[in-house]
Amino acid sequence: MGESYRDLIVWQRSIQMSVAVYKLTSGFPKEEIYGLSSQLRRAGVSVASNIAEGYARMSRGEYKQFLGMARGSNSEVQTQLVIARELGFGSPQALDNAEGLSNEVGKMIASILRGL
Repeated sequence: MGESYRDLIVWQRSIQMSVAVYKLTSGFPKEEIYGLSSQLRRAGVSVASNIAEGYARMSRGEYKQFLGMARGSNSEVQTQLVIARELGFGSPQALDNAEGLSNEVGKMIASILRGL
């Protein structure tokens, strides 16, 4: 395993996704601050956090376990983005950006898991 989780492209993309989610949700209705906005933000942060934690444990088994949790959190992000789009929350461009990054992260996680 490499020096740091920060070197992982999947971690870097998941950070970009989390930032995109924060920017997107900043435009959601104020009544969603403890609802969909909060859930989306937590799920987005969880993806990058689980990738980092699993990698830092220096065990293939634990890395695989944490990647599984990251994949689950990424699926939450994708589901919540669909709900946001259906409700008309956020700009279409911001939604497209967050969805694109989430899809990319999901494919990368799946690829890494196949290789473990």
